[in-house]
Amino acid sequence: MSRDESLGVWLLAIGQTAGFAALVYMFGAIILSLEDGSGWSRAELALGPTVALVTQAVLAPFSGRLVDQGFGGTLLGGAAVLGGLCLALLSQVEALWLWYALWIVIGVAQAASLYETCFSFLTRRLGPEARRGIIRVTLVAGFASTFAFPLGAWTGAALGWRGAILVFAAVELLVTLPANLLGVRLMRRGARRGGLMVATPRGAVRAVLRKPEFWALAGFFGLLMGNHMMLTTFALPILAERGATAAVAVLVASTVGPMQVAGRVLLMLGGARIQAGTAARAIAIGMSLASLALLIATGQSGLFLLYAVCQGASIGVQSILRPLLTAETLGQENFGAMSGALAMAPLTASAAAPFLGALLIGAGGVTLLLSVTLVFALGAFGLALWLRARGI
Repeated sequence: MSRDESLGVWLLAIGQTAGFAALVYMFGAIILSLEDGSGWSRAELALGPTVALVTQAVLAPFSGRLVDQGFGGTLLGGAAVLGGLCLALLSQVEALWLWYALWIVIGVAQAASLYETCFSFLTRRLGPEARRGIIRVTLVAGFASTFAFPLGAWTGAALGWRGAILVFAAVELLVTLPANLLGVRLMRRGARRGGLMVATPRGAVRAVLRKPEFWALAGFFGLLMGNHMMLTTFALPILAERGATAAVAVLVASTVGPMQVAGRVLLMLGGARIQAGTAARAIAIGMSLASLALLIATGQSGLFLLYAVCQGASIGVQSILRPLLTAETLGQENFGAMSGALAMAPLTASAAAPFLGALLIGAGGVTLLLSVTLVFALGAFGLALWLRARGI
């Protein structure tokens, strides 16, 4: 990897950090001020990020194919503009239908600018060296929630939910956009090592869909992301109900980010000694322990810390594991289209999570939601055991 490419990777990492903070974590970070000031119910509000993530899931295969055809840089830059403008408009909405409409467009920005597009772009540019680039991006982007939750708590209290969303719009336009544009420019100074840019061959994705390993991976990552997005979206009300003060709740939610980085560092230090299948089983166990810790918590700081460590480290490893395990299990040919198709499962689960979480809390309280997240994590562990029997 050349010096320009290395710098480009770090800039894309900054872009992913700010992009996730503004487009994904923003809602959970300001949910309390939203509920207090908007006049809409938790379920009505949560349907917004749900439709965004549904849109992202539907468009993921198409963004992957566009990356394969050489439009990755255009997507990363254009989507940052689109996302920032939509957030600015979102801060001014008065009608619920417009809230939903803008979240749909935000979903387009998510599909075109977040991990799947970035990782596919790095794979196309760097080829076999993409692993190092992907790990660097995820190490930095793990701090997205650490950045988003304190910023959301402070701006929500000081400026109200409208002012808070405007601040996140500024983050998207003033940080994500220039970081992505300059990062892409520097990456393109190096020779492309990921193969020719061609349209995805007819039937290529269909062939992958016939493999049972594809569906096992889809279910595994889908269950983990459904678990994580429910816990992330409602982290503040969950922790408050479990006995945490407002300050402790923000601190715990913010700690998940550094723990993501810690998990990724441990995976890097382990190197080839840690097999992908072993890591998959370990993170499913870790996320099961995280849900269990919150399920039995009644204000104990130790259990809150256990949740942050286990959830953060596990989901951090998951984000590295997904592209690497996909390439190792299904191959690198047509990687953009293939990873886009696989991403539909975790993206769909992520999409359903905010609205499903709101319904679960309404039906049976936080206890019911945490019971479901525990079942999701245990289901993922079961799939990891099945993959082990297949030699993965």
